Amino acid sequence: MRFNRKGTTKIHFLPTIASTDLIPTTAEITAGTDWTEHIHSIDGWSLENQPIETPNMASTFVPKIDGDDSAADSSLGFYEDSVTDDVETELAKGTAGFVVIFSKGTTPGNKGMDVFPTKVASNSKQYSTDNEAAKINVQFVITDRPAFNQTVPTGP
Repeated sequence: MRFNRKGTTKIHFLPTIASTDLIPTTAEITAGTDWTEHIHSIDGWSLENQPIETPNMASTFVPKIDGDDSAADSSLGFYEDSVTDDVETELAKGTAGFVVIFSKGTTPGNKGMDVFPTKVASNSKQYSTDNEAAKINVQFVITDRPAFNQTVPTGP
C-alpha cells in the first residue's frame, strides 16, 4: 500500500549501538533523540556505487562492473529553536553516533529501519532576510557501511 513519508517516517539520532550488525535495541532507540518534528529537509542518506569501465577489443560497447560503494553526502535541515540549543549541542561538530531512519515508522516488527554510523561534519546556522523560520543545517559523514531495511526491534 502506498503511503506518504511525511507523518510516517521517523528520524532518530542514537549515541550508541552495541551490536556490530547495527541493529539497535529498544533501549538504545529510547536513549536516542527523535528529531522528526524539528526537521524541514533531508538530503542524501543512500549508498552509491562507483562503476568501473571494462573496455575490450571485441566490442565498441564499453561494459561496466560494480566498483566501490560510498555514501552520498548527507545532511538534515532543522528549525532553530529560540529558547533551547539542543541541535547546536547534541549535534555539535565532531559528535559521533547513529542516524536511524524508520522509513515506515517505529512500530515494532516494521521493516525499513536504516542505520547509518555517522559523525557530524558541520553544524551551521542559516541566515536569511527572507520571511521564513530560522534554520540550522547539520552535515554528516557516514563512517561505515550502513545497515538497510532492518526490522524495528520488538523487545528490550
